[in-house]
Amino acid sequence: MPHDALPPDPFEGDPEDPALSLGEPDHDHAPMDEDERTELVSDLADLAVYQALLEHRGVRGIVVDCGECQEPHYHDWALLRASLEQLLADGRMRPHEPAFDPNPGAYVSWEYCRGYADGVTASESAR
Repeated sequence: MPHDALPPDPFEGDPEDPALSLGEPDHDHAPMDEDERTELVSDLADLAVYQALLEHRGVRGIVVDCGECQEPHYHDWALLRASLEQLLADGRMRPHEPAFDPNPGAYVSWEYCRGYADGVTASESAR
């Protein structure tokens, strides 16, 4: 069952919705192929492992360097999971508000998570 971390749209069905002035969203995106879908499902599984390993250590989520705006984007675990699940379900992610005044020290990169998980796995295998 997908977890939706975003609140409902307070303007849904409102003819005075300010977003109506933006026009229709761009739905011209290529459908996800089976390899992309498999990779996304794998990313969701990895995300669950990373959260289980790191959340109790004070890590709040993952930071991603945005290629468009050249700024880091901080994603809490639940928000990133909801975004990936939305991408899996609809083939695109909904826009979301960036984290307000995040503590950069509480977020790590995907690569850090992968390395940390690999280290835990190697440590447990060595026993």
